[in-house]
Amino acid sequence: MSLQYITDERGQTTGVFIPISEWIKLKSKFEGIEEEAQTIPKWQKEIIRERIKNTKPEEYLSWNEIRDQLKLG
Repeated sequence: MSLQYITDERGQTTGVFIPISEWIKLKSKFEGIEEEAQTIPKWQKEIIRERIKNTKPEEYLSWNEIRDQLKLG
């Protein structure tokens, strides 16, 4: 399997990229894997709803501000 590891600015592994051909093989081998990967627990949904409710539009960042924050170096 040809995985690509994703790291943060400190070199810590934060994710894995799986090529689509490998993902298709995994889905056929492990029935239900796709549904499990997309399930969000109720408690997490409640936290997100609460955060959205408490967010003020004037606190939103513009795309340019977000892009500038994401630039590494």
